[in-house]
Amino acid sequence: MATILLIGVDLFFRGKLEGLLSGHRFVTSDSVHAPDLVITDIARVEPDEVVDAWPDIPIIGFTNHTDRAGLRRAHTAGFDQVIVKSALVERAPELVSELIGVS
Repeated sequence: MATILLIGVDLFFRGKLEGLLSGHRFVTSDSVHAPDLVITDIARVEPDEVVDAWPDIPIIGFTNHTDRAGLRRAHTAGFDQVIVKSALVERAPELVSELIGVS
């Protein structure tokens, strides 16, 4: 079980991720549990700030397929994975496993 921090993720999509990644613990930034992985909506946050706040934690950034500038900003900031939202839905368990070795 991984502890996953969601940043800038709306309530509807959070519910979808919780369903796709059942068995993992989801926390907020004020949690006492340190995250094993960060998943963030690039359209709602500044990628550099996320990387600065969690420099040693794997980060997945997602946005819609039309936000090419956001995808580039996250990639340049150093996110471990930068992906469109629909691909995250399709590959969420696989990505978590790849990045932190937990399925």
